[in-house]
Amino acid sequence: MQMIALGGTIGVGLFMGSTATIKWTGPSVLLAYALAGLILYLVMRALGEMLYVDPSTASFAKFATEYIHPLAGYLTAWSNIFQYLVVGISEVIAVGQYLNYWWPGIPGWISGTVIVVTLCIANLVSVRAYGELESWFSLIKVVTIIFMLILGALVILLGVGNHGHPLGFANLWSHGGFFTGGFKGFVFSLSIVIASYQGIEVIGITAGEARDPQTTIVKSIKSIVARILIFYIGAIFVIVTIYPWNQLAQVGSPFVETFARVGITAAASIINFVLVTAAMSGCNSGIFSSSRMLYSLGLKKEISDKFVKLSRHGVPILPVLTISIGIFCGMLLNEILPFFIKSSSNIFVFVYSSSVLPGMVPWFVILLSQLKFRKLHQAELQDHPFKLPLYPYSNYFALLALLVTLVFMFLNPETRISVLIGFVFLIVMTLIYWITRKKQTV
Repeated sequence: MQMIALGGTIGVGLFMGSTATIKWTGPSVLLAYALAGLILYLVMRALGEMLYVDPSTASFAKFATEYIHPLAGYLTAWSNIFQYLVVGISEVIAVGQYLNYWWPGIPGWISGTVIVVTLCIANLVSVRAYGELESWFSLIKVVTIIFMLILGALVILLGVGNHGHPLGFANLWSHGGFFTGGFKGFVFSLSIVIASYQGIEVIGITAGEARDPQTTIVKSIKSIVARILIFYIGAIFVIVTIYPWNQLAQVGSPFVETFARVGITAAASIINFVLVTAAMSGCNSGIFSSSRMLYSLGLKKEISDKFVKLSRHGVPILPVLTISIGIFCGMLLNEILPFFIKSSSNIFVFVYSSSVLPGMVPWFVILLSQLKFRKLHQAELQDHPFKLPLYPYSNYFALLALLVTLVFMFLNPETRISVLIGFVFLIVMTLIYWITRKKQTV
């Protein structure tokens, strides 16, 4: 479960998106990652408190239905499906681009097809096969970041790769100060930083399939948040300390340059391999998470009962196939659109970023559900070993922080369209919910 959560959270957003967040706020992006990490911690503790009592598969959608409203559960499930479907498509396309580094003649649709079929088979075999594959993907990313932290420390403290002259920490406050973008730039960066953490709530989906759910849940949530914070903040700290923040656009990939700086000439190939595994990991997590949400919708009779049929290994076959086919179709659409629409390169960027708001829906749901959960389960909470600290103020703080982030995403021209697309998706799904309910009651 810990490696699954790491795989779902540490992805190409860290390896490729760090430069974009730094440009808005400079070195203070470290505080943005720390604040987002605090919000993440509160969300996961709220989820952990509920999971300890009821470790159900697709738990946060189930909690939304029970403690808020059936509409909340419906929107949570479809938001999760939408988010991971879009992310899965983008990751498959990314793999094709990364493989072109070694084999530039291979069309993207061929490599994409191989990736989708491979991951689909892995998810169909068993939960164990999925978990083992995700563990290896996550291990590669984690080892890469650990090596980067070690190499960064050698450059900063001992001057390795800098003719023996330690770089020190001056880049953290030089070149315009620590908060180069002011308060507005800091909050703008926070929206992208928070989005990069999305996916850790997949622990809630794997909980029902763990052998000893209560023990595993507590252990996983306690350690996973700390590990992700260390990897994210540590990696970003190395980047903004070694390289002036306003020169990162010319550096290319900070990860590649950090390895190259200490004499590792194969740095580009190494990082490219890591990016391939990171993208496959993101797609793998997407297939698993969204297929379980489809399964939960089948259990609630929201979709055909064919979606609840399990293989002899306990895998929901039709949901896995449906998501895999959806990712495959999205990948093909991305290949075909440039022949018909000249500006199609921007279309996919908008669609991908539109997953940010739906990706926040599970967090809102978890925090709101836990408020009601605490009132209804007072007896079970008497000897509960994993209660959310500072309830209910923790909930209110995290909810307010997420709302403020959404407001600033709307104010930011670069993220405004993504928020609007997310709102449109939620409005459409809400209308579908009420229309289908009305038909059922007639």
